[in-house]
Amino acid sequence: MATASPSLSDEQLGEFLSLIEDADSVELKLTIPESEQQAAVANLGVDPLTGQIRQVYFFDTPDLALNSAGVVVRGRRVQGRGDDTVVKLRPVVPSAMPKKLRKLREFVVEVDAMPGGFVCSGSFKGVPEAVGVRETVGGEHSLKKLFSKEQREFYATHAPEGIGLADLSILRPIFVLKVKFSPPEIKKRLVGEVWLYPDNTRVLELSTKCAPRDTFLVAAELRAYLAERGVELTGEQTTKTRKALEFFSKRLQSG
Repeated sequence: MATASPSLSDEQLGEFLSLIEDADSVELKLTIPESEQQAAVANLGVDPLTGQIRQVYFFDTPDLALNSAGVVVRGRRVQGRGDDTVVKLRPVVPSAMPKKLRKLREFVVEVDAMPGGFVCSGSFKGVPEAVGVRETVGGEHSLKKLFSKEQREFYATHAPEGIGLADLSILRPIFVLKVKFSPPEIKKRLVGEVWLYPDNTRVLELSTKCAPRDTFLVAAELRAYLAERGVELTGEQTTKTRKALEFFSKRLQSG
């Protein structure tokens, strides 16, 4: 992932253009500094009571061997919708992914773009049928039952050798409030996610998805809209998943 500067170099821009050309979608993201979050919510007119509660669990070794290999394994409980899972690989090059895999509805290649950086990931999504996330993390079922056969095969292909799903620890849980809103000024649905960490810190991320061909137009419209509303655009960008993994990793290793 490139995140070092607020703007992309010519080389990075070329890489970004190459990635989005073969991606299924692009998600534009912005994290708001904690000191600016209340003002941003007020300026954007977001109503937290329209939000959906989510509970996110990650699965990794205490020393984050999966994360180091570019693999993310997650289970999620979603208010009013049920459970879902994902096995994610990043970074990936879309054109290098097997064509058979790309044809699957459950597999999505997406480029996440934020100020000064981007990363392309391949996500194998699933919906548990026989068991639930809550029961699994409670010890009633083995972790592998939470994932489909195809997800397990994808995991086995990309996970470090010798680390099976049964070897993973539960990094538990992160509470998330997700709010969707559609400002008439840009005619685009935006998503706000607040991730609440056990140490009482929080990450607020704004995002929107678009087709790769619309990336630069949507980015320009979004930037102008947020600047008009006084939303901080130059703050340090925080990766929600990485922050969660590092937080729980320290707990596991110290406990």
